[in-house]
Amino acid sequence: MSRIGKKNIVVPAGVKMSLDTKTRTVAVEGPKGKLSFQYRPEVDVTWDEGEKHILCSITEEQAKFSLNRSLWGTTRACIQNLIIGVTEGYSKKLEIIGVGWNAQAQGKSIRLNIGYCHPIDLTPPPGVEFKIEGPMVTITGTDKQAVGQFAAEIRSKRPPEPYNGKGIKYVGERIIRKQGKVFGA
Repeated sequence: MSRIGKKNIVVPAGVKMSLDTKTRTVAVEGPKGKLSFQYRPEVDVTWDEGEKHILCSITEEQAKFSLNRSLWGTTRACIQNLIIGVTEGYSKKLEIIGVGWNAQAQGKSIRLNIGYCHPIDLTPPPGVEFKIEGPMVTITGTDKQAVGQFAAEIRSKRPPEPYNGKGIKYVGERIIRKQGKVFGA
């Protein structure tokens, strides 16, 4: 059985929740915005208006298959992420390390000068914003997946290399450094 799937999802005050069982859609609206999620038919989602919580469940027959058990926990986690997104939001911080390397805001897109002969322009998806403070880039938004995807897209343009440590890395990410060549040994 899924330990995560068994837990109730508490909906805090100030968050409007709607559940459409016909289209299998959960819609959440809070102070930071609106998000929705369409869950799989293997999972049953129920909304208790009185106690203000959501319960995800599967039948005993469905629990025999590992795919159904994993979808059960995943559905619960995705709905929980929606609620956290509309109340608190998500953020990722990136650090640009390299001499003369920087990021600049160009209207609604971000321009990266990271050692190539040309700058790289990236436009964030809807609902995702960025803020540049020196060598740090902070990406924020309500959708956890969109924030993480845009951060990974920026990082992929110049991942940190193990010899000099130059590149774009997450704040707090540990890069394992290599020694390099040793002459005369």
